[in-house]
Amino acid sequence: MNLHSLARSCPASREVLVRRVCEMHWTVQRAADAAEISVRSAYKWLERHRVEGWSGLKDRSSRPRTTTRTSPEWEKLVIELRQTRMTSPLIARRLRMSHSTVARILCRAGLNRLRALDPKEPVVRYERARPGELVHVDIKKLGRFRRVGHRIHGIRNEQTQSPGIGWEFVHVCIDDATRLAYVEVLGDERGATAAAFLRRAAAWYRRYGITIERVMSDNGSGYVSKDFKAACAELEARHLRTKPYCPKTNGKAERFIQTLLREWAYALAYETSEHRRRALPRWLRFYNRSRPHGGLHGKTPWEKLSQSRVNNLVRLDI
Repeated sequence: MNLHSLARSCPASREVLVRRVCEMHWTVQRAADAAEISVRSAYKWLERHRVEGWSGLKDRSSRPRTTTRTSPEWEKLVIELRQTRMTSPLIARRLRMSHSTVARILCRAGLNRLRALDPKEPVVRYERARPGELVHVDIKKLGRFRRVGHRIHGIRNEQTQSPGIGWEFVHVCIDDATRLAYVEVLGDERGATAAAFLRRAAAWYRRYGITIERVMSDNGSGYVSKDFKAACAELEARHLRTKPYCPKTNGKAERFIQTLLREWAYALAYETSEHRRRALPRWLRFYNRSRPHGGLHGKTPWEKLSQSRVNNLVRLDI
């Protein structure tokens, strides 16, 4: 049973009131004072008991006895106006209906939010056939700190913050086919820094027999610089850039950064940002060699790389 916060009685206390008046011959005034209700309310419950018996002392539903649903023609008109991207208050004013009625109609039709009218773009998922055919690069900016921050203890004040200590930039490179990742924490995101990172990433991938053919990035200043263009030309890799405001095109790097933050950057209460940086190589080895990847059907990037090597050998034999 649900009672509102200001309820003075319940079915049990009403039954006590009725027994005191009918069986113990208390006056209605005395019984009402004992129950801390008005005399008028006491007479109401006595009358319900006289007409309906003990069941009349239960709470009744506040729902109206009759309700009238808006006709299908009016509902259709509301939906048609909504499809012209009119807001619900404007529809209510135009049709001289209550706003709550219009809101209920739109909610039943699944049009209570305007973005429900926007056509959904089909999800395009792709995976390159061989390692090195395409790598994704991106940068994540992280704040430096001298002590455990608010993400761990939840306290934001001057004593727990590290003002003026600066930023560090996590440069990531991930292979599209195998999800094999290379990461460095650097001091800035300038073009020369991004270009040098790409050269070191290419050298690291070559150790595992992977030659970078294409590089995909966003339109950050470091990636549109002459230095980065020169690095791509030096590696004989084609540079692809995503459309503005479409980070999903570079989705594998974006998703890897989410994993990087959750499982490395914010996974432990590091004493300083330097301790966090030292923990990166160990986590990266775990990611590449031991961590099952959902996009690879539970395989690790290293297992996918080994499988790709076997498949290429089979093709050569054929």
